[in-house]
Amino acid sequence: MFGTIIFILIGCLAGFLAGKLMRGGGFGFIVNSVLGIIGGLVGGWLLSLIGISWGDLIGQIGTAVIGAVVILAIASLFNKKGKK
Repeated sequence: MFGTIIFILIGCLAGFLAGKLMRGGGFGFIVNSVLGIIGGLVGGWLLSLIGISWGDLIGQIGTAVIGAVVILAIASLFNKKGKK
């Protein structure tokens, strides 16, 4: 239970940070947080493909931010197509 709460908090922080890193600020706090949670999973998967594993809290946040940036970049591509 506690691990799940930490996972969600790390994902929300990662979504917030990814939104700040992306040009345009992402999609707002709520959507960025959800994408950050998903990004934590994606980041862990992507980094495991190249053999990188960070186990501490800072590493987990970094992994989630990387995944969230990837997810936000993909989501922004779909969002721009809808606006044209």
